[in-house]
Order: sequence, then C-alpha cells, then structure tokens
Amino acid sequence: MDNTILKVQNLGVSFDGNHVLKDLDFSVNKGDVLAIVGPNGAGKSVLFRALLGLIPHLGIIKWAKDLKISYVPQKFSIDRELPLSTEEFLKFKKKSHSEIIAVLKSVGIGSEHADDPDHHLRHIKDHVLSQRLGWLSGGQLQRVLIAWALLDDPDVLLFDEPTAGIDVGGEETIYNLLKKLHGERSLTILLISHDLNIVYKYANNVLCINKEMICHGVPSEVLDPTSLVKLYGGEAGFYKHDSHG
Repeated sequence: MDNTILKVQNLGVSFDGNHVLKDLDFSVNKGDVLAIVGPNGAGKSVLFRALLGLIPHLGIIKWAKDLKISYVPQKFSIDRELPLSTEEFLKFKKKSHSEIIAVLKSVGIGSEHADDPDHHLRHIKDHVLSQRLGWLSGGQLQRVLIAWALLDDPDVLLFDEPTAGIDVGGEETIYNLLKKLHGERSLTILLISHDLNIVYKYANNVLCINKEMICHGVPSEVLDPTSLVKLYGGEAGFYKHDSHG
C-alpha cells in the first residue's frame, strides 16, 4: 500500500525573476515527522507557502486526496490592548465549548493541575480562556495556536519554527508536546527548525535546503559534514550534532 501523502517534483519559486527555490524533489509518507532545515533566507517559509497553495510555483505539488492540513505560524506579536480573549479567538473555529476545553487540555494548558480535574478546568477558564491573547506568555500563546490548528482535526500539521521567541526550557516542552500529539492523533508533521539537535531527536526525516535541495533522508544518514558545509558554509561547526546529547 502506498503511504505517500505528499509528492513534490521539480518545485521552483521565483520572485521578480530571482530564484528563491529551485528543483526540489521529495515525498512525505503518512506519519512522518519531516524537519526542514537551512540557513536564514534559504526558502523554508516560502516552501511552506507553496505547499499550502498560497504562492505561484513551477513543478508539481501533489497532496493525497481529502487531507485536512493545518498550519501553525511562527509566534507572532499580538498587541496587549487587542480586545480579544483566547476564548473569542478559538470560537472563530465554530466549535463547541467542550471541544475547545478538550483541545486546550490536549496541548497541556492547565496540566499543572491535572490531578485535580475541577482545578484543572477552572485554571483553563479563568487563566487562559478569559485572558486577552496579548497577555499570554510566549509558551501559552504557542499552545493556543497549536490548539487553534488542532480544532480542525487535521491529518497534517505544518509548523513554522514552533519555538521562535520561546526560552530553551519552553522549547523542549513544545517539541515534547508535538511528539505526544503525533502519537495520539496519528499526525503527519512538517516542521521548520533551526536546531539540528531537535531534528535528530524528533524527526524521522530531514529536508536540507538552501534555495535548492542539499540533502533529504534520515537525519543520522544525510546530515554529514559535507552536507552541513554546503548548507551553512563556515557556520557548520555551530550546528554540529552532539552524539552524546
């Protein structure tokens, strides 16, 4: 049985005659966690926009039929004065209150009170749902954005730098959350990451791009010194994988 849910062939994107992406060929199987890595300006976010059908492209992008695809953007800045609560934001999805509570629990909001269900529920209602979006911490906002994406019950999740602007402790927690959701919901995940240690730990496949494809495959097999130098140039030492970590 063919498990391929995405096939990309000869993908190219140009803006004003400048190649941003060129000749990308890769596929994604159901259940994969594919990390997309490369230096700043390599075209990673442009690739996501092409996959989502938001920009013109050359080549072929073929998704399996009837897939539900959700996208979680990089953490964005929300004005503290924006008069929109978390609950009002999530209700844009037209889901029931119980569905919203369930998905917030699934992303770990209020989990510090998980051993006391009543306190857990009160925490979600009082400290998250009623809060203005702009008052949430970076980690809370990221979880709310993931909850927003999950309310559509997607088959595929696209994450653009899931931990941008979050401290290192929170970063690890967000990736652990993604791993948990991947297992619980049989999700296929495509994520853009800047941290190769995260790639080794959480992804079963990696796509290395710097406007064109440098490598694609199992991280431990394709992230070799030659590929890293091609990808990052003189910065490669900074990204060296610590095999003991």
